[in-house]
Amino acid sequence: MLNHEQEQRFVKARREAIARDFSRLNPEQRKAVLATEGPLLLLAGAGSGKTTVLINRIANLMKYGRGSDSPEVPGDVTGEDLAFLEDCAGNRPLSPGERDRRDRLCRLDPAAPWTILAITFTNKAAGELKDRLASLLGPAANDIWASTFHSACVRILRRDIEKLGFPSSFTIYDTDDSLRVIKDCMKDLSIDDKQFPPRSVLGYISRAKDAMKLADQYLAECEKSGDFRLTKIAKIYAEYQRRLWDAGALDFDDIILHTVRLLQQFDDVREYYQKKFRYVLIDEYQDTNNLQYLLASTLAGGYENFCVVGDDDQSIYRFRGATIENILSFEKQYPRCRTIRLEENYRSTRHILEASNAVIRNNQGRKGKELWTKAGEGDKLTLYSAMNENDEAQYVAARILEGYSQGRKWKDHAILYRMNAQSNQMENACKRNGIPYRIIGGTRFFDRAEVKDMVAYLAVLNNPEDDLRLTRIINNPPRGIGAKTVETAQDIARRDGTSLYAVIDNARMYPELERSAGKLAAFTSLMGELAGLLSELPLDQFYEELMVKTGYATMLETKNTVEDRTRLENVRELLTSIRGYLENAGDEPSLAGFLDEIALYTDLDSHDPDQDCVVMMTMHSAKGLEFPVVFVVGAEEGIFPGIRAIGETEEMEEERRLCYVAMTRAKQKLYLTCANQRMLFGRTSSNRPSRFVEEIPPEHLERTGRSYLSDLGGEEERSWGGMPSRTSGYGGYGTYQRGGFGGQTAQGGGRGSFDQRPQRSAQSGAPGGQRPAQPSYGGFTRAMSGAGRSYGAAARPKHPLSAPAAGGVKSAGGGVPNFQKGDTVRHKAFGRGMILSVQKMGGDALVEIAFDDVGTKRLMLKSAAAHMEKMG
Repeated sequence: MLNHEQEQRFVKARREAIARDFSRLNPEQRKAVLATEGPLLLLAGAGSGKTTVLINRIANLMKYGRGSDSPEVPGDVTGEDLAFLEDCAGNRPLSPGERDRRDRLCRLDPAAPWTILAITFTNKAAGELKDRLASLLGPAANDIWASTFHSACVRILRRDIEKLGFPSSFTIYDTDDSLRVIKDCMKDLSIDDKQFPPRSVLGYISRAKDAMKLADQYLAECEKSGDFRLTKIAKIYAEYQRRLWDAGALDFDDIILHTVRLLQQFDDVREYYQKKFRYVLIDEYQDTNNLQYLLASTLAGGYENFCVVGDDDQSIYRFRGATIENILSFEKQYPRCRTIRLEENYRSTRHILEASNAVIRNNQGRKGKELWTKAGEGDKLTLYSAMNENDEAQYVAARILEGYSQGRKWKDHAILYRMNAQSNQMENACKRNGIPYRIIGGTRFFDRAEVKDMVAYLAVLNNPEDDLRLTRIINNPPRGIGAKTVETAQDIARRDGTSLYAVIDNARMYPELERSAGKLAAFTSLMGELAGLLSELPLDQFYEELMVKTGYATMLETKNTVEDRTRLENVRELLTSIRGYLENAGDEPSLAGFLDEIALYTDLDSHDPDQDCVVMMTMHSAKGLEFPVVFVVGAEEGIFPGIRAIGETEEMEEERRLCYVAMTRAKQKLYLTCANQRMLFGRTSSNRPSRFVEEIPPEHLERTGRSYLSDLGGEEERSWGGMPSRTSGYGGYGTYQRGGFGGQTAQGGGRGSFDQRPQRSAQSGAPGGQRPAQPSYGGFTRAMSGAGRSYGAAARPKHPLSAPAAGGVKSAGGGVPNFQKGDTVRHKAFGRGMILSVQKMGGDALVEIAFDDVGTKRLMLKSAAAHMEKMG
């Protein structure tokens, strides 16, 4: 037995011995890893290694439990053990036997992996967390609940949602599905979608759910208020929720709403999960909304070992319902909370960090922290003041080409903008200069019509009551089942209080459907046959049969157009996602599990860091990513910050946080651009440079390009990249420097109409009471739910233009050398290549060149000729 003084020494020695395992972390990171008990707030700045902290914290919990953060001393510890542990706390090497003894003395109630819940916001982030945990901890990491909010909730709901009256095989509707239901509701309620835009209505419903207001309650409140508009929306909400209930479907908001309802209304469910999860860790806590806060705090309510990680300076999703107050008030809600700031940045250079600190310092609603780095100063930020949006885009393209010629990869560059409409000129500039690119936030793989069609077949097989998906496939491919027949069947289903499938499966019982009964019977017979195959075959083999037996693949093959060949490739590509899911689903893969995975797939999950192309995206989409070179374009008042934020303190502070996020994506070089004139949405405007730019201290910023301050004079005609521009010093901060590859002028010349952008790839409350017994559906078998992750397939470029005419171009004008099909050339950026074809286009020509190192490129000749020469 140890005396009191020895016990204190033992506790200290144990903590120091455990800390040896985490010696590679910085002091604040290590402090966060060793603080295991009670509420903990980690204010993790951009690039501060928060994922590393989370992984090591979980490793500590599983290996040593409470050992690093408890005053408890086991009763069997001896003085000899104390002396040994104090000796181990130093840095001397330990033998395997000594390590085993040290670990035994340091362990105190180690946490089983299934008692740890780690929540993050994207499937990709959750996948990375799992992979890194597995590499550190081995197979035991697979039992940790590392997932998104929605994935964790689906797992809870599959087990207990029947207590709320929903079937455990519920369907998940994505945003597009929800909008379709909203539009159908409005049509039946005779509500004009111009006065009540469906997306806006869905937003009101989402906010009502976040406030935990079910449809009946919301309608009663709106009617009592006398607000005509809100009452109309509430009636749509009530009808929308009724249809989801009838279909056994949940939308994204329902997934969390009904999980919270389960935990609040059923003591046994709440107590089960509060006892199960000893440790709850929530990442990106600044982005949580009210429902997510209620969910997390309830699950952590058993042990109150509640660790939240976030950065109040990166709270940028207010428009989605996120409330920064969750992180700002955490210390008040949990008085025993410890707060640790992670401020050492491992991503960016000093100039980038100090400029970012200077901008965000102007916000008042923040806890305050200062990012710093041991890395060098790096390059100053560059502000380019362009004449117009074309000049701006060409400047960005020139800098990218310059970087590529100096050895950077295309994927090292990212172009960030405030709104998607700004991408148009950037895309055009990349096309003109042969720069491969992709857009994050464009059409997702799972949003493509043909992919949604195939998923609809799978969804109906999983849940025959899914009327929404059933109407999508019943005559797709065409089976002679007209819209009038479907509408009649829907009317009967509403009249009889049954599902659409139940009606068409018994069509001969209804005189109104007598003429179409044979065709409807053929369809239900097909679905019954597919249901039988589903019960017999693995999911990937079944999907191959599905493509054929539905006639969908044959329909696309028969049409044989360029568009339909691409659609067929996408239909086949879904098989890759299915196989990816099967590889990661564990012992119980299922159709329901796969449908859950793809329903919860997000834009952010689609970014493939291995794909070598320039990335374009909104600043919101860039959160969580990093790039060596970043361009923040459109830094002008009225654009960024947006016009609606001007004069609104909370909105402006969120815009400034968004600027901070955009700036801290850059690792080595950050460019900011603004334009003297800009055409956007068909209107030309002149805006001053963004106030955020003016908040950057001059010692961190180099200014170049056209001055906004025309009264300074001194302008001169300059030309770069084949485009004349008038440039001058910017308020005494330096003048424009000519350099880089220019390429096509922004004011004229032929433009290639092809698109080298790769397509996106796939990675990878209802009424109370119980539902009636489920009817039988002509041979349907319900798949059981499961878990797992699905990953994407390789990105695929769009089909090229039709083959260009053979031959050469003697001169494209402006002194362009004579280039012919078959010529061997050397390009400054792309290296050695051979011209495959030359096609005249007005006063220019489109050349197709097969380069040795970068593959085939299509370039406008005038632009390419400035950087290309013939080889002997």
